[in-house]
Amino acid sequence: MKHKTKNKIKGSALAYALIIMAVVLIILTSMLNYIVSQIKFSANRSEKEQAFQIAEAGIYFYRWYLAHETAGKTAREVDDFWQNGDPLGVGSAYEKDFSDPEGGVIGRYQIEAERPDSGSTIVIVKSTGWTNDEPDMKRTVQVRFRRPSWSEYAVLANDFMRFGQGTEVFGKIHSNKGIRFDGVVHNIVSSLMTTFDDPDHGGGNEFGVHTHVNAPPSSGVNNNYRPLEAPNNPVQTRSDVFLIGREFPVPEVSFTGISSDLAFMKTEAQSGHGRYFDSSGLGRQIILKTNGTFDVYKVMTVDSDTNGITGYEGTRNSNGSGDSCIAPTTTEGPNTQCRNRTSGSRCYCKYSSYEIPNGGIIFVEDNIWLEGTINSRKISVVAADIVSGAEANIYVGNNNILYSNFDGKDILGIIAEKDVEVIKNSQNNLIIDGAFLAQKGRVGRKDYGSSDHKNSITLNGSMATNLRYGFAWTNGISNWGYEDRILNFDNNLLYYPPPYFPTGTDYSIDLWEEL
Repeated sequence: MKHKTKNKIKGSALAYALIIMAVVLIILTSMLNYIVSQIKFSANRSEKEQAFQIAEAGIYFYRWYLAHETAGKTAREVDDFWQNGDPLGVGSAYEKDFSDPEGGVIGRYQIEAERPDSGSTIVIVKSTGWTNDEPDMKRTVQVRFRRPSWSEYAVLANDFMRFGQGTEVFGKIHSNKGIRFDGVVHNIVSSLMTTFDDPDHGGGNEFGVHTHVNAPPSSGVNNNYRPLEAPNNPVQTRSDVFLIGREFPVPEVSFTGISSDLAFMKTEAQSGHGRYFDSSGLGRQIILKTNGTFDVYKVMTVDSDTNGITGYEGTRNSNGSGDSCIAPTTTEGPNTQCRNRTSGSRCYCKYSSYEIPNGGIIFVEDNIWLEGTINSRKISVVAADIVSGAEANIYVGNNNILYSNFDGKDILGIIAEKDVEVIKNSQNNLIIDGAFLAQKGRVGRKDYGSSDHKNSITLNGSMATNLRYGFAWTNGISNWGYEDRILNFDNNLLYYPPPYFPTGTDYSIDLWEEL
């Protein structure tokens, strides 16, 4: 009996030992699996990080490639590169080895680029990277490259700018000189200058961007020198005026070189990328139409005080001899019968109709009177006298200038060698959609005296002006001209500037994301 008990004890000890060994083995196996998984996770994380860095390397290679292919080229040449060339990654993916300087080729990246729409300043590029050790472990980065354009500013100026009470701006503002802003702005206001002497009052230098609006809870405007808006004081936030903020000094946006751009625009209009009109008469009236065409009238006489048209070129009707005649008044203007000044016989104002050259230019070697509405067209209208050297203007305001669509389908550039001028007899509530550029002059309206009162002018687009712009006047006591000036920036101009509008040629990363 004792022997059996002893054997039972030995059997129990063996069972306990086996159980303990099994538990220890399970624990050791679990620990070993954990350690192996952590080592594998660490290795995978390293491979994933390397794949990500390789994908990013593909993006920076493409930025270098774009700089190499587009540097020094015009907007048209850059557009031709995308539309008619064979850019890498468009149509078929482009692959390239990635080398570690110390370890040789360690992986590859694949680049795919979307061909941009004609006239667009953006291009979408996707880069996928992987290592040779883990080719199935891939990372993908997508970016949007964009070339800067003058049309990305609500207002861009090469002169001192003053924005008075009643001005509301939705978009960036920049001047290569100082800015006084007394309205409300919903974006950044910037200046090349740190300080400047405001020409509208004495007292010394104030900040490059400053305001004369009295700080809350006060209201109104003080037109005298503002010590709190001057050096030796901190720059106040003034979120009641600058809703996003103000910046100064910032780099210059140069207006030099636009003359050569105008000459290039003329050449393009004459060589199949638009429609060209010579300098006969005093200029052309152009009426844009929603059916994709525009009407052109030769202007023969103009009221020099109001800049309004008083006469057009005409042709006699079937009862006449076919000689030209002139409309005596604008009330008998385009598309209506006119009366010959000498004989009193009837005649028709002579005009022609053409298709709007989508993505191109309407170029007049003289002044332009512009109005009308476009529909699904991208077009620039240009007034410049390259032949004689006279400086041509574009006159607006007789009627509204409008888009039919605000989704990027409609883009209008209004480019004048000298001024973009709102005439005296302009609409009481004037609306203009488009991007203005006054190369040597200014965008604005003359001072027609204290009895001249208009309700509102609304500009939906952008404005670039060499000289100080303005649609209203003041003597410090009362105001006249347009009471309300509303500048709405068209975000589509960031990515679809008007054809041949000044742009940079360097692409920068505008948006980045990992897919």
